Amino acid sequence: MDTPSLRINTAIEHENAMVIACFPSVGMVSSIVAHYLIDHLDLEFVGGLVDDRLPALAMIHEGVPLPPIRAYAGKPKCSIEGCDQVILLMSEMVVPESLVHKIVWALFEWSKEHQVLAGVVVDAFSKGGMKSGMDGVEPVVEYEDTDDIDVVGIGCNKTVRAMLNDMGIPLLETGVIRGMNAGILSEASRRGLGAMSIMVEADPRFPDARAAAALIEKLNALLPTIDLPQEPLLAEAELLEAQIQALMESAGEAPKSSPSSNAMLYG
Repeated sequence: MDTPSLRINTAIEHENAMVIACFPSVGMVSSIVAHYLIDHLDLEFVGGLVDDRLPALAMIHEGVPLPPIRAYAGKPKCSIEGCDQVILLMSEMVVPESLVHKIVWALFEWSKEHQVLAGVVVDAFSKGGMKSGMDGVEPVVEYEDTDDIDVVGIGCNKTVRAMLNDMGIPLLETGVIRGMNAGILSEASRRGLGAMSIMVEADPRFPDARAAAALIEKLNALLPTIDLPQEPLLAEAELLEAQIQALMESAGEAPKSSPSSNAMLYG
């Protein structure tokens, strides 16, 4: 196999879809958001990306083996004119840098062939003064740090940047992003496509469900007919934080960032 291939159930309609990309991010935000959208938007597993240079592994969920880069689809209404379905791409695996451009190119050729309408990249960055274990992949951003959970956006064309403004998401003025998210946004910008990234400030020490809830609140503007309640995520965050704090106290240690050895399976 010379090039990556996105293989999706042929019964699925692709035209006029909004693609949501959830690749590994700080605080596992993208993974939390992806699973939440799958559950609450009734998205179904429809396929995955195949490349013989990717690690031979399967993610097991409720007894079902799933490819490391996989796709889900459904038909919740979205606020973008002409959009009539959602396709979600997700992975818990950090894609090797040597494959990023090849996979990104394959995804955009697929999106061109199937006339995908819009794209949203879910991402996160570490709170000021903190560092995650995502060595070489973690975004570096400069933003106005407030007492709230901060959210910033990146728009690949003027229309999308105006949309972010209407959603109440300030544009990221300065920063560096890496990996799959960088590849997707750079290629979308080069092609002048309607893609955006929504990035949220997250705590890198544990799965940050509060940050995920803040990002989902912004996604409500794109999925207005779907009520995405935050309460389950907030309850999960409180329970998780309490468990980690109790564990650290019993061990007599302070919470630490995720080790870099976990970088291949982060999110």
